[in-house]
Amino acid sequence: MAQADATIANVATPSIHAGLHASGAALELVIGGYLIAFAVLLITGARLGQTHGYRRLYLTGMAVFTLASLVCGLAGNPIVLIAARVLQGGGAALMFPQTLTGIQLSFVGTERARAIGLYAIALSSGAVIGQLLGGALVSAGMLGLHWRAIFLVNVPVGVIGLAAAARVLPADRAGVERRLDLRGVLGLTVALLLLIVPLSLGRIEGWPLWTWLALGASAAAGAAFVAGERRLARRGGTPLIHIDVLSQRPVLCALAALMIATATYYALLFTLAQYLQQGLGRSAFVSGLTLVPWVAAFGAAGQLVRRLPDRTRRLAPAAGCALLTCAFAGTSAALFAQGAGELLLAALFALGGLGLGTQFSALIGHLTANVSPDYAPDISGVSTTMMQIGAAIAVAGFGTLYLGLAGAAPGAGAGMAAAPGASTHAFAVVTAAYAAMALVATAAAYLATRTARALGGLKQRPGGQHHAQIAPAKVR
Repeated sequence: MAQADATIANVATPSIHAGLHASGAALELVIGGYLIAFAVLLITGARLGQTHGYRRLYLTGMAVFTLASLVCGLAGNPIVLIAARVLQGGGAALMFPQTLTGIQLSFVGTERARAIGLYAIALSSGAVIGQLLGGALVSAGMLGLHWRAIFLVNVPVGVIGLAAAARVLPADRAGVERRLDLRGVLGLTVALLLLIVPLSLGRIEGWPLWTWLALGASAAAGAAFVAGERRLARRGGTPLIHIDVLSQRPVLCALAALMIATATYYALLFTLAQYLQQGLGRSAFVSGLTLVPWVAAFGAAGQLVRRLPDRTRRLAPAAGCALLTCAFAGTSAALFAQGAGELLLAALFALGGLGLGTQFSALIGHLTANVSPDYAPDISGVSTTMMQIGAAIAVAGFGTLYLGLAGAAPGAGAGMAAAPGASTHAFAVVTAAYAAMALVATAAAYLATRTARALGGLKQRPGGQHHAQIAPAKVR
């Protein structure tokens, strides 16, 4: 649900405009409000899971998300809809990071690899399901709901999810209660807002001066946050993020590879939709269907990785990124040669999904296996936040590049089609750029996993205490 709702509202903006008489700025905030709240609060949500219990935070987040979805579906004006979308993003940020944290704490060995594979399927399918389901629900117009249906559908799903989670999730342990680093929360929130807000809204607004000032200020705010976290750790406190853990080369390179490779996927989601719908005149539903081979291969990759022997699994992240590079390079070459038929695109997208899924599952397995469960919130919160930041940067940058080359205005809708020839050339250029990014991710993935040694100093905090709050599940 969290992934689907990041994209599902995109296809409903014309219907929202017609139903609520929403302005262009309001429509931007309907999309961006969710993404901003989600990205900004992920790390805080992960740490709250450690201090207050992962099961409790998961259930709280899902309840908030479900309630906010109901308010979205019943909204009578744009202000209420925007506020409910921000609340929905906050609920997703509480719920989402508990998943990976729970996997790291509850499973080991082959059971953990299987859980990571299923986690990967949920991530990859969510964005495409958002496009497919959103288009289908809006077009069907059942009971006259139109755009409201894309939010109301979350309510029964959320209720079922709450009941299932309450029944099957392991109980939280009492653990050692620790204070939340409120100063760190404030510093990180400011830094991420200064980064995510202009990236989310800048492209459509035409990159006014305030976006560049905010981006510059985000760097200074981020540096101040890192310095404050290091000082707190030196004094023996509990920082929001353990910078020393994340700055270890195997961890840092793995996080960089995840961010860069995943960013190409989110940028592809946006530019492919523009190419197919504006350039070639295809429907939103067909645009979503085009990515089904990618999603299917991504899901299959997780199941393949968990069956690899340890020695081979260590090579899987770099090999997966190399496959992703080949898929993007092949797509670009076919487009430049005017030979990118639908079957060839489907095959290349399947190769790309296999590569991305391989590196994702293998790198998540690498991180969860080599970093102590005591640091699970750091890995869960930071990895997901970095992927969201990478996605925002890639969509903003490559979206602007594509629209500029295709000759479409930044805010152009589906009805404002660009010339097919210009669109094909533009999509060929951006897929070549994705290939270059995937090549960088290949190098980062290789550096992250080139040695099999455990990450020294990351297995346990000083004092010998672990604070995991989930009872380990039985491993069959």
